[in-house]
Amino acid sequence: MDTAKYQGIIPAFYACYDAEGKIDPEAVRALTRWFVEKGVKGLYVGGSSGECIYQSKEERKVVLENVMAEAKGKLTVIAHVACNNTADSQELAAHAESLGVDAIASIPPIYFHLPPYAIAKYWNDISDAAPNTDFIIYNIPQLAGVALSVPLLKEMLKNPRCIGVKNSSMPTQDIQMWRDEGAIVFNGPDEQLISGLVMGAVGGIGGTYGAMPELYVKLFECVKSGDMATALEIQNDCCRIIYKLCSGHGNMYGMIKEVLRKMGCPDCGSVRAPLAELIESDYPIADECVAMIKAAIAKYC
Repeated sequence: MDTAKYQGIIPAFYACYDAEGKIDPEAVRALTRWFVEKGVKGLYVGGSSGECIYQSKEERKVVLENVMAEAKGKLTVIAHVACNNTADSQELAAHAESLGVDAIASIPPIYFHLPPYAIAKYWNDISDAAPNTDFIIYNIPQLAGVALSVPLLKEMLKNPRCIGVKNSSMPTQDIQMWRDEGAIVFNGPDEQLISGLVMGAVGGIGGTYGAMPELYVKLFECVKSGDMATALEIQNDCCRIIYKLCSGHGNMYGMIKEVLRKMGCPDCGSVRAPLAELIESDYPIADECVAMIKAAIAKYC
């Protein structure tokens, strides 16, 4: 298994909309080029940051097609393909494989609390639809309503395509447990990337990485070189920026898109309802975030 392509900083890709709230293919391509220029390892497409649960499978296909048009051969691409039924998930999995993504990923089915054997069947059925592509479990119990367990992971690792876990649970102990079973693990909570890397994560996949990719790339480099003091300083500054990003009325992803606009990134539009859009009082907060990010980049990068 080629794990080198998964080692590093992998921003979660943001949904890109036009003025009418429709998927904007050119904005998707422009944002992808932005990330290529920032030196990140890869992109995680169609997850929480991509507002996947508010998009149709046809829209999600358009997003991935345009990401791959710019990123293929330049970045590692992991496509989150889960829908709340198996057939649609399989359709997205097959589509992702046809485009040549490096891996597909899936949360467990949401709403109904299914037994572990049913979750395993759901994931294996999705993986079967992309038989030549790595499969990654997305463990985010605080949103999915169900947590990955060691027995469920052991069952999934019987599938040779299942290589690991995107772990967004809060206990870093989980990373150690999944590693002990032979899985590679991506740290999920951005606020504890340094902790996840120390516990053995190969890299990180995060929703705020895109707002400040330079800082997370530098943090990763510091951990790998053993400069833990600087890594901790960067982590603390990233956390303070995250708290500020979350301090407005509007949804955090809307705030991040405004921050990116102010920093010269192509316009990605707003967020899709029912996510809350920014209001007037949010724009000064975005200015504060930009100032904090620029100051941190100047300090560390």
